[in-house]
Amino acid sequence: MEQYNVTGMSCAACSARVEKAVSAVEGVSSCSVSLLTNSMGVEGTASAEKIIAAVEAAGYGASLKSEEIKQNQGKKSDALEDKETPVLKKRLIASLGFLAVLMYVSMGHTMWGWPMPDFIAENCIAIGLIQLLLSGIVMVINQKFFINGFKGLMHKAPNMDTLVALGSGASFVYSTYALFAMSAQVIAGNMMEAHHYIHEFYFESAAMILALITVGKMLEARSKGKTTDALRSLMDLAPKTATVLRNGAEVTVGVEEVRKGDIFVVRPGESIPVDGIILEGETAVNEAALTGESIPVDKFAGDSVSAATINQSGFIKCEAARVGEDTTLSQIIKMVEGAAATKAPIAKVADKVSGVFVPIVITIALVTTAVWLFLGESIGFAVARGISVLVISCPCALGLATPVAIMVGSGMGAKNGILYKTAASLEEAGRADIVIMDKTGTITKGEPAVTDIMTAGDEVSESAFLKIAVALEAKSEHPLAKAIVREGEAREISAPEISNFYAIAGKGVTGLMGGIPVFGGNYDFIKDTAPIEDEFAAAGEGFAAEGKTPLYFSGNGKFFGIIAVADVIKEESPEAVSQLKGMGIHTVMLTGDNERTANAIAEKVGVDEVIAGVLPEGKEEAVRRFKKQGKVVMVGDGINDAPALTSADIGIAIGAGTDVAIDCADIVLMQSRLSDVPAAIRLGRASLRNIHQNLFWAFVYNCIGIPLAAGVFIAAFGWELNPMFGAAAMSLSSFCVVTNALRLNFVDIHNPKHDRKKKHKAEISSAAKHEESADVTAENGLECSVNENAAESMENAEPEQNEIPDNPSAEAAPCGTSSDEGDNAMEKTYKVMGMMCGHCESHVKEAIEAVPGVIEAKPSFLKDEVSVKMNEEIPEELIKEAVENAGYRMN
Repeated sequence: MEQYNVTGMSCAACSARVEKAVSAVEGVSSCSVSLLTNSMGVEGTASAEKIIAAVEAAGYGASLKSEEIKQNQGKKSDALEDKETPVLKKRLIASLGFLAVLMYVSMGHTMWGWPMPDFIAENCIAIGLIQLLLSGIVMVINQKFFINGFKGLMHKAPNMDTLVALGSGASFVYSTYALFAMSAQVIAGNMMEAHHYIHEFYFESAAMILALITVGKMLEARSKGKTTDALRSLMDLAPKTATVLRNGAEVTVGVEEVRKGDIFVVRPGESIPVDGIILEGETAVNEAALTGESIPVDKFAGDSVSAATINQSGFIKCEAARVGEDTTLSQIIKMVEGAAATKAPIAKVADKVSGVFVPIVITIALVTTAVWLFLGESIGFAVARGISVLVISCPCALGLATPVAIMVGSGMGAKNGILYKTAASLEEAGRADIVIMDKTGTITKGEPAVTDIMTAGDEVSESAFLKIAVALEAKSEHPLAKAIVREGEAREISAPEISNFYAIAGKGVTGLMGGIPVFGGNYDFIKDTAPIEDEFAAAGEGFAAEGKTPLYFSGNGKFFGIIAVADVIKEESPEAVSQLKGMGIHTVMLTGDNERTANAIAEKVGVDEVIAGVLPEGKEEAVRRFKKQGKVVMVGDGINDAPALTSADIGIAIGAGTDVAIDCADIVLMQSRLSDVPAAIRLGRASLRNIHQNLFWAFVYNCIGIPLAAGVFIAAFGWELNPMFGAAAMSLSSFCVVTNALRLNFVDIHNPKHDRKKKHKAEISSAAKHEESADVTAENGLECSVNENAAESMENAEPEQNEIPDNPSAEAAPCGTSSDEGDNAMEKTYKVMGMMCGHCESHVKEAIEAVPGVIEAKPSFLKDEVSVKMNEEIPEELIKEAVENAGYRMN
């Protein structure tokens, strides 16, 4: 999407006019104009010249943002600087000075008898001329209203300035007519009739309308400036200089001069200028600017660092990896700007109303004037009613209702490490009904870790046992072995050297430590090297039931103990799931693991539903099925999650995940914490609630204000609105909308205290959900289960409002079976030895599915077997060859 700056817009009608003009350009597929940031995003093949020409033809100005950025490179960015408020402030001060004198003459002297020089007090024509002169000066000071207003009228696109210009101009013109009529009466010697015309003067209204609208505009501009504070603070974080190595010497250059591959140095306390890789040194880096996390992160050679983060402790030398607009900070700024430049779906209604609002108001004002004249009222009274209608109407409140809330909400998210890519993603997050989470890397940490250490009696201490295990596994490349080595490093264990190391595929490892043979591996392997008591065999089975992989160790004929390894659940995951359920959101866990492991994790975390053994395409299918039940949020971090992230109503990517996942997602969590998922939804709900409040206020204000100004309530209640008070009401309406949006800055998005359970539009029973899941698994070969918590929560759910009927043609297939592969499909089970964990299962699965004719392979390391579905008879030798090539053994 190409970004443009747009000048000359003053209200929602202006932005609607620009959007309509650009959308009509050939080659433009979509256009979104933001009145809040005076920007425009355009997608399509149309050239920039044609788009700018279309904007200018509509009576406004436009320029490419990218060109402006290039021109201002190295300078302090003023894209979001509040230039409007100082100008409006000067205009307001000047206007108020002349207005004060005008009010003294028109109201103070005429109505309340305040003193005036005799030569003026006794001359009604002089009093009228003074008012004409003073109001004329105020109109010249605020000439922008008239220039923009009548320009819009000439382009057949009237806007808010048109309403102000017509209202103020009508007051001035009618008052000038009254002045000439009074002069004629004075010349004719009819002084009584002449003094009557003094009360027909509306010079003060003409000036007061302009002054009050300027007050409102200034307050609005100031409040709008605050809505971009978060984005401006992000821009201010960008370092201005960098210390690079040129010909072996340190040279300070502007950050825009740093190129990819340059070597730069950063001293303690300095800001890192661009994204890079540490070549030398180690330090602690404060990444709060990007992630919101205040605790410094330790960095070593080979680790990546990001622009705008602070080097706190050590001297580091780095190689520039991403510079300019490619840095992480620039991407964050671009995301926040993008969210502000796009429109939320809820804004479409307001945009449609704003597009026809001003012509309708002008028509109502003319009709109001005509009706009052027809009813026999004086011209002055009828004109006053028409002017009141013009100046009280406010399209700005409608136009600002959504974008200000989106801007504040997305800025608030950015401060907390939650990046919404579009306005729609912020709105849709607030409507979430179901959250589907990938297990590995999302709910869990994504890498195996030691969870339990169990030694065999008092003969071997835990530290001695771990020393043997670390020494033995140090030479293994297996992921589970690396988990044990990391545990040893964390405990600063110095392991002895192992000789004669040998890895036995599918069983374990062996070697000599000080001449003594030691062994490590699965139960079947170790029981042949040393006797294992029933207590430890039962403990191992218990670990396996919890989704952990038990590794047994022995040496010299003695059993040493068990080390349980598993993909550890993130500390915040249970609380995050609990918060989601507290918000009335149905939680689902998707995983490629076997059902036993998946259920063990699900029980600890507390999700409502589990779908296990799922392939990437199965994840996408599951998302599509759940979308029939409500708004679906998919949370993932890997390449295999990309299809599901794209298919979901909202895709949320963990920031530490792959670039593919982040590109496919609508929301990015910079801190990689699952607890930010409920926070993102909570902020979405708060923003949506704020938008509803703003739209309600804007619509109700106009629905009440316009009839009141037209004099509808005069006969019933005697309510008559002076044009000056109409102008004051108009000024405050936009200010109220913007101020209400600023309240989002005070929302504690991590506090579940005020969460409310959402009433789902479509709720189905636990059994129906199970049937839906079974259909998914039937098509994709999944293992599925519904957590007991789900059934309980569904039983206690509120009554359905619009229940979606089950598809009568979809029959529930048993979990793990297929009903749509055709009559020729067959399934065989083979005994495979050597699988010890989920990673082993993946290797076997991948190897067998590469064999021609195989539809799907479902290995289980717990049963030492693999179930193979095929569409034709396949020689067993081919399956066996594939298994053995993968490093395992088939019986």
